[in-house]
Amino acid sequence: MQKVRIKTRAEIEKMQQSGQAAAIVLQRIAETITPGVSTAELDCVARETIAALKATSSFLGYHFPGHTPYPSTICASVNDVVIHGIPNETQLLREGDIIGIDTAVSLRGYHGDNAFTFPVGNISPSAKRLLSATKASLYAAISAAKPGNRIGDVSFQLQHVAESAGFSVLQNFSGHGIGRHLHEEPNVPCMGTPGRGLRLKPGMVLAIEAMVNAGLPDVELLADGWTVTTTDGTLSALFEHTVAVLSDGPEILTGSTIWTE
Repeated sequence: MQKVRIKTRAEIEKMQQSGQAAAIVLQRIAETITPGVSTAELDCVARETIAALKATSSFLGYHFPGHTPYPSTICASVNDVVIHGIPNETQLLREGDIIGIDTAVSLRGYHGDNAFTFPVGNISPSAKRLLSATKASLYAAISAAKPGNRIGDVSFQLQHVAESAGFSVLQNFSGHGIGRHLHEEPNVPCMGTPGRGLRLKPGMVLAIEAMVNAGLPDVELLADGWTVTTTDGTLSALFEHTVAVLSDGPEILTGSTIWTE
């Protein structure tokens, strides 16, 4: 098993820079989301922004066992697409859609990873509740990411907040450690038991992901080998931050104004 990598303060400072770069990419995409825009156009915005930041995409060409290399710089997951939706020119956003944008960049040898689910114009009250509960579950999990706690404490918050609102969480996908590699140990599941799992220590950096379905937790993988959808056709939302575990508590490395709007 891969060893959990403890980062020095200097490394975390570098990860703040990559985290802020990832946040800027997400901000630029947020400014572009409107009915009629294609998901391919959003990917172009991401590519241009990453290049302007003198960073590189963590996703483009990413190879995961059993998958073809990922072809885009973002994952654009619309409505019932849970994660890993591949942008394309024919998929146009419509009023009332929700779209989860996941993007990550590498800068100075370290990765920053973040995701946000955006409304497209006016969305339904039920969709608003899903987005609100998913974001709340992420922040509850982040608050538990402090030294002495365990991964199960973080995962429990993801699950508890979402399920208390009447939603379900993904069972077979998880957040992850992050640093010089996009995916490192430990895994951070969306469900867990308080007091169980790896104990958190200062210097750990986690990409914590809240992945919440409006209906059942069951998902399926489409023929492209990447796109994951809900099996019952209900909406799904994704929110993610890169978070450093410090001696005095968690520090979000990917914060931006989109989270407070």
